[in-house]
Amino acid sequence: MPDAPWTEADSRKAAQIWADYQKHHDVSDRHGQAVGIDPVSGQVWFGESARDIMGQLQGQWTPLYFLRVGFDYYQRKGGRR
Repeated sequence: MPDAPWTEADSRKAAQIWADYQKHHDVSDRHGQAVGIDPVSGQVWFGESARDIMGQLQGQWTPLYFLRVGFDYYQRKGGRR
């Protein structure tokens, strides 16, 4: 897997792509699914997990920004106390 420099600008671009995507597409039936956003091409993939989405790329590797539909994060770290 090649190292790709990920910047804060990439994160902002991906978040903007996702916001625009949701304005034009109803994703309510995908609540909780993983979404991978490519900040370079603007392409959006859906799957059950980040691993599932990366499998959809059929051997081509590209850095993606991952979220869960309906949330502003992919996975939370830590547990309840």
